[in-house]
Formats: sequence, structure tokens, C-alpha cells
Amino acid sequence: MAHRRLIPWLATALMLFSSLAFAKNKMEGVRIWPSPSNTRVVFDMREAPDYSYFTLSNPTRLVIDLADTSKGLDFDKIQNDSKLIKRLRYSNAKDKQSIRVVFDLNEAVDTQIFSLPPTAPYGNRLVIDIGSKGETASSNVKRSDQLADRDIIIAIDAGHGGEDPGSIGYAGSYEKNVTLSVAKMLAQKIDNTPGMKAAMIRTGDYYIHPNKRADMARRQKADLFVSIHADAYTTPQPSGASVWVLSMRRANSELGRWLENSEKHSELLGGAAEVIQDTASERYLTQALLDMSMDHSISTSYEVSREVLKEMRQITKLHKSVPQAASLAVLTSPDIPSILVETGFISNKDEEKNLNWSKFRENLADAMYNAVQRYFKRMPPDGTMWAKLKRENRTHKVSAGESLSLLAQRYNVPVSKLKAANNLDSDLVRIGQVLTIPN
Repeated sequence: MAHRRLIPWLATALMLFSSLAFAKNKMEGVRIWPSPSNTRVVFDMREAPDYSYFTLSNPTRLVIDLADTSKGLDFDKIQNDSKLIKRLRYSNAKDKQSIRVVFDLNEAVDTQIFSLPPTAPYGNRLVIDIGSKGETASSNVKRSDQLADRDIIIAIDAGHGGEDPGSIGYAGSYEKNVTLSVAKMLAQKIDNTPGMKAAMIRTGDYYIHPNKRADMARRQKADLFVSIHADAYTTPQPSGASVWVLSMRRANSELGRWLENSEKHSELLGGAAEVIQDTASERYLTQALLDMSMDHSISTSYEVSREVLKEMRQITKLHKSVPQAASLAVLTSPDIPSILVETGFISNKDEEKNLNWSKFRENLADAMYNAVQRYFKRMPPDGTMWAKLKRENRTHKVSAGESLSLLAQRYNVPVSKLKAANNLDSDLVRIGQVLTIPN
């Protein structure tokens, strides 16, 4: 009888011990994504996190309590390259079923903390955004004064980054790594060209919201915004490169609608804090689209896109031979011509291999560089060194039906000056002759 009376007590004790020893949730991973002005920390959780937090000063700390959660991680083994976070450590928790995580910080910060549900390739997450007070997201881009004879500024945007890997290839390649590699190659070519300067929007593996990328290019007073991506689709068959410009209506193809949905997916992966807080984003987009300068921006974007496609078809297959249009946030800057270059389908096995090949990425950078350089040699922005050189060294190749008097009228210069600049004894010109056009 004594044994029978002990069994219920033993079962209760075991249940109590089990509830004390085994928490429901568990921290399965920690990722730290530093950028020039802020740091994102992501806790990968087994279940949706139940959390609370507070801050302490002298020294500055951020404290996060995770209820019904077990440890399971050694923070000392987590790579931390953040300038804001001195150390990540555990502290005494509220109870035995919880954990307390302390961020020892190097300065006072602005903090946003939110949880995210599973979104492939990630599960449940707790996201901690730590921003340096007074800093802006554009701190990695130095402002350029728009003076006479200035450089032509090309803003180069490597798509995705950080918590948002972009599309993932069959072999596990991340779009964010391909785009950053190509962007750096393109930037180097531009910076090595007198009269041109590259402004990298993203210089490392961190996330920037699409709307902020366009803002950063605007603050830099960029003459062109080039966003580099690698395409993907639900099936592995589609292949080829394409170039996109902004559509003020619905996307003009099924692939365009897929891209628009993919952009929303990227916001869920990397930019949830901005999506949650930016209730005025629709109003901002509407105002931007109504801006009259958008007409010039779109027409210029279309011309640059055609030049890029001319170059791209020499090194790879084209998915579409003409510029495509979709309503993408990264292209909505009303005052900056903007294009989005899809370098190929990372969801296609063969093109994924190409995109992982350094020589192919170099070819892609060359194609974009050649196209951009050719366009701006033909149409240099006012106030740039290239515009000055074009005025001083204008030339014209004579075509059928053209005469000296017709060219004098077109360029608004006297016939006598045209003759003197080209050492001509008569008014006769021949087809194919290259004439210097004086100011």
C-alpha cells in the first residue's frame, strides 16, 4: 500500500522537475550584422519569443529577458564586428525557466526590438536594431558638392544584404553575395575613370531598406542609380539577364509582378522594423510619382537601360531584349535616373554557376561600366567635367544629306568658324568626315 501511495507523488515530482528543467523555447543561433551606422542582431528561436527589455546607463546596457527559454549558446564564440556592441553576455534571469541577455554597449543608442515569424530561409526570430544616436543610414556615402567641373556620380546598390539573403540558388548561393561582388567591381572601374565617382550604397553584408537606398543616392546627388540583383523564379527553367525601370502602373509582365512580390518578401526578411513603423510609405510613393521630374528620370533611365542591354547581350543570354517596367521601391527616386539590372537567374543551375564565377562577374561589371560611360559621354550632366570637355572638344561625323551650312545651323555656330576650326578651304564636306565643332 505504501508503494501505491508514493507513485502519484513521484509522478507529480517528475512532472515538476521536467517543467523546471526543460523550457519550451530555445535560442538556436545568434547573428550580428554591423553596418556603418547601426547594428542588427538576430536571435534564431525555436518558437515565437516571449520577451521584454529595458536599458541601463553608466555603463550603457541593453537587457533582454526571454521567458520560458533555455540558453544553449556560448556568446563568446559569436563573431562580433560591431562598433556599437562591446560584448554580449548572460546575466541572472528572473526565474529558472528564463534567460537574461545583456548587451554591453560602447555608447548611447536608439533601439528597436521586434519578433518575426518564420520566413524562408529563417524560422522564428527576435530582431534587435541598435542605431548610433544622430547617425543616418547614409553615413557610408560621403556627400559630393555639386560644383563646376564636378565628377559624374554613379550610385551603385548591391541588392539585399544582411538578414535578407535575396534569392537562393539551387547550390545554396546567396544573391546578396553575388550582387556585392559585382557592385565592388563596377565601383572600382568607375573610380578609376577621371571625371566619374562611385557611391556605394552598401559596402558590406548588412540590410538597408529599399526606400532608404534611393534616399542615400539622393543625398549624394547621384546622376544615376544602378541597383544590381540576381533574378529568380518558382521554376528553374527561366534564364537570362534583364534591365528594369520604374513603372507608374502595374508591372507589364508576370515576371515583373513576381519581382514586386519578391521585394515585399525581402522587406519581411530584412526590413520589418521599417515596414512596421513607416505608415506614410504609400503617401511618399504617391508624392514621388506625381513629381514632374519623374518624367525626365524615367526617360533617361530607359535610355541607359538600352545601353546596358546592348552590352549585356555580348556576354550572356537576355531574358528580355528591351527594358522592362515594374513598381519597385528601389527605383522610385523622382529626381535620379534609376535602373535595376538582373544579372541572371540564380534559380537556374547553369546561370548560378556563372554568377559564382569571378570572371563572369567581372564581365558583368564591364558591361554595365561600358554602357554607363557611353551614355554619359553622349549626354554629360551640366556642370560636370565631362560636359566641359564635350563643349571644348565637340565633334560630328558627317552623314548622308548633311552640309556645312546645315551643321552650322544645328550647332549654332557661323560657317566661317566651322571652316576655320577644321582648316577647310571650301564648304564641301564628305560622308564619314569628322568635324570639330567650336564653341
